[in-house]
Amino acid sequence: MLKAESFTFNPFQENTWVVHAGKEALLIDPGCWNTAEEHELEQWLTANELTPIRLILTHAHIDHVFGCAWAERRFGLKPELHRADLPLLKAAPRQGDMYGVPCEASPEPERFIEPGERITVDGHDLEVLFVPGHAPGHIALFSKEARFVIAGDVLFQNSIGRTDLPGGDHDTLIRSIKEKLFPLGDDVTVHCGHGPSTTIGKERKSNPFLR
Repeated sequence: MLKAESFTFNPFQENTWVVHAGKEALLIDPGCWNTAEEHELEQWLTANELTPIRLILTHAHIDHVFGCAWAERRFGLKPELHRADLPLLKAAPRQGDMYGVPCEASPEPERFIEPGERITVDGHDLEVLFVPGHAPGHIALFSKEARFVIAGDVLFQNSIGRTDLPGGDHDTLIRSIKEKLFPLGDDVTVHCGHGPSTTIGKERKSNPFLR
């Protein structure tokens, strides 16, 4: 069974996720911003005898990509993301200058992820869902077996992703949530890019942005 572990990193309080089964792990949205955060993540992986095999980005806003260069140096991994978010990935150092938070340039992507493909970890599958709106190439990763979705910044507890950043679109985001996430089932846990996890059922019933 797939498991998901979160680490809250960087000045934006971003959730970095490690999805794992057996001895293999996916690093998702590595937000580790400094040596202490890198060390925390590496120590946990070592203590749990996990080997990262792929580096996946739900999207490429700066707070989700701080650790990409470190992940390549430490584990030999290059990011994989939807092609539409490549301009955001390349712009991350400039975004850092704007926010006053240095961001090392990311390595070039290993490959581009396609909607509908399956990412396998030790024999367990995650389905790639295309959920733009917060970012033009935003994806989510759904485990039908474990009943969770790594949703990035699409859906939060009682909130949704902001759409006032370049490439954002409110109507597109709402469609992504209602057409791609809601059909997964009310019992599905939503692991968010910021804040606590929630469920599809809770957000369908009480999220003020989705009524």
